Amino acid sequence: MIAAEGLRVRYGGRTVLEDVALRLERGEFAYLIGRSGSGKSTLLSLLYRELGEFEGSLEVAGRPLRDYPRHELRRRIGVVFQSYELLEDKTVFENIAMAGEVRGMAAGPLRQEISTLLKRVGLDGRERDYPAQLSGGEQQRVAIVRALIGKPELLLADEPTGNLDAQTASGVLGLLRELQRETGMAMLVVTHSRELLDAFPATAWEIDEGKVRKHEYRELLR
Repeated sequence: MIAAEGLRVRYGGRTVLEDVALRLERGEFAYLIGRSGSGKSTLLSLLYRELGEFEGSLEVAGRPLRDYPRHELRRRIGVVFQSYELLEDKTVFENIAMAGEVRGMAAGPLRQEISTLLKRVGLDGRERDYPAQLSGGEQQRVAIVRALIGKPELLLADEPTGNLDAQTASGVLGLLRELQRETGMAMLVVTHSRELLDAFPATAWEIDEGKVRKHEYRELLR
């Protein structure tokens, strides 16, 4: 689903990623870990085309990233942000529906899928609420539904639990794991939480000084 080889990124006058090799298979769940400022968010920004300049090979779904028009790529990739990125003047339904419209969904199927997913994440009946009426955990669940709408092949989650307390964070990551298994999509989750790695073990790619190393979860538990 993601294949990087010899990837090099310079940003702000410095090399952020150097000779990166990384592979995420279809249907695989994995973490991206590393210190603050190590380049985790940079890599995710490349994948959903917020950053455009890089050297080396980077493919998504077997196709070079450079060959994707941005709108086509974003139909195939869902993104969850640490800060939720919900529009405060839009209802829960409207925030989610905007993503479905970008992915070309018709109104009827879009409404049905929103209803189904909100029920799945425990927010049934909250369609007309505004973000300010929701807790942090509830807002992140709305953001997850928004990312899943239209059934993307890949979900990128950039510190999705970073603004949540430990109990809520565990619930959100547990939900992501369940949804990944149910949908069969590939999922790459950025985290710095050792507690979450322990609770929901999976392969982790660690960025350190611009390089990437692969760890099987058993290594991380030592």
